[in-house]
Amino acid sequence: MVDGMKLRLKRIGIDTHRENVAFLARDDLTGRSLGLHPMDRVEISANARRLVAVLNIVEGNVLPVGAIGLSTEAFDKLGVADGSLVDVAPAEAPESLDLLHNKLAGQPLNSNDFERIVDDIVQGRYSKVELTAFVVSATINGLNNDETMWLTEAMIKDGDQLKFDSAIVADKHSIGGVPGNRTTPIITSIAAAAGLLIPKTSSRSVTSPAGTADTVETLMNVELQAERIYDIVKKENGCLAWGGAVNLAPADDMIIQIEHALNIDAQSLMISSILAKKKAAGATHVILDIPVGHGTKAETTEIGRSLKERFQNLGLRLGLNIRVLLTDGSQPIGNGIGPALEAMDVIKVLTNDPNAPMDLREKSLYLAGELLELTAKSIQGQGRSTAQQILASGKALEKFGRIRTLQGRHEIPALGSHTKDVLAERNGQLRTIDNRIVSRVAQLAGAPHNPGAGVYLAKHVNDVVDKGQLLLRIFAESDESLTFAARYWVENSRAAIVMS
Repeated sequence: MVDGMKLRLKRIGIDTHRENVAFLARDDLTGRSLGLHPMDRVEISANARRLVAVLNIVEGNVLPVGAIGLSTEAFDKLGVADGSLVDVAPAEAPESLDLLHNKLAGQPLNSNDFERIVDDIVQGRYSKVELTAFVVSATINGLNNDETMWLTEAMIKDGDQLKFDSAIVADKHSIGGVPGNRTTPIITSIAAAAGLLIPKTSSRSVTSPAGTADTVETLMNVELQAERIYDIVKKENGCLAWGGAVNLAPADDMIIQIEHALNIDAQSLMISSILAKKKAAGATHVILDIPVGHGTKAETTEIGRSLKERFQNLGLRLGLNIRVLLTDGSQPIGNGIGPALEAMDVIKVLTNDPNAPMDLREKSLYLAGELLELTAKSIQGQGRSTAQQILASGKALEKFGRIRTLQGRHEIPALGSHTKDVLAERNGQLRTIDNRIVSRVAQLAGAPHNPGAGVYLAKHVNDVVDKGQLLLRIFAESDESLTFAARYWVENSRAAIVMS
């Protein structure tokens, strides 16, 4: 590090999505003295702590001369009090950029290469531009199975890991793409009631109206530290936690943000992401759900089978006992799309409510049964029957209730008070429901940021409907959000629901 200057630290309340960003006033001569320009890297240090950030220049009175600002997450990472004197100096580009250039040129990387790249990503040495270049190179040039495995191992190594004193630690994951597919809380409750250790960590939404953690958060606290997870799992066999709170494979979260912004979903990056999170969470036995259908990540059976083969091969190499299942992803699962609406569906299934959505119930029992068979908690061929008995007896609900109490019980928030009903314009039978359009309507209504927003789907494919019957109801927490969602629905309604 070259000689620097001392500046006064200031916290700038800007969320830069995990990128370390520093700010200098345009009129401050510090930048010129150090030979700095916008988008250069700067190293900021104090009290044996150091941080590398990308420099931005600000106008006006945001920052006084002699001060350096940090984005919210960068400030928290540095861990130095607001107003402290810090050393600021130019920083060199990370050495792993040469490896990134090699990948951009189509050259394969080795295990050590991925370790260096992932370490630089996690340490915040990559700007958003450079991280984007990595995602694009992995998408266009692809990662072979060896490279995918090495990236997975590097992401596991650079984060925290949960370790449980059990030969069998169960997990379940869906690759996503189907709105309302909230089977995880139900499966976790059944598996834990059957005596399986299932410390379930899930993600928040990236591209959907609700991630599992968003839905579960309407029912209980999900931001659990590792020690709290261990304590709850020891008492009740399972938990339902947000994985981000325990820093599992942090590089993956940063890569996903770039994929979301670019609307990219590279197969190798997805496989690496899922396997890294499962392994880091301590899983030994995993059921993986691959929904197949229009609007999902596996639009065709051929794509689904290709994914299944890669997951099984790489899971085996990683030491996971993994069973991959192709399921119907042609339409939303359940009635609710959005955190509170999905939570209501979950509770209805767990309480054996006769009005519970049967598709959510059946898929949950199927996946739970496969997990029970995979972990030898049920005889082969009888897993679903065992799962159904546990659900029908009330044992799954009882287990769910105890986990909910230990994690910190929340009451499901009220649904949005601004609503719009979509009615059938004629008699007919539903032939298709577009996952992407329905998801987008729920998002425009405010989900998942507003937990009470979303879509209630009253009818499913093959249902016969009469003119004037309710097809769906949009819930929003403001007139503006409802207007956006309703307008999008009108513009896309012909493609969203097809009737014959």
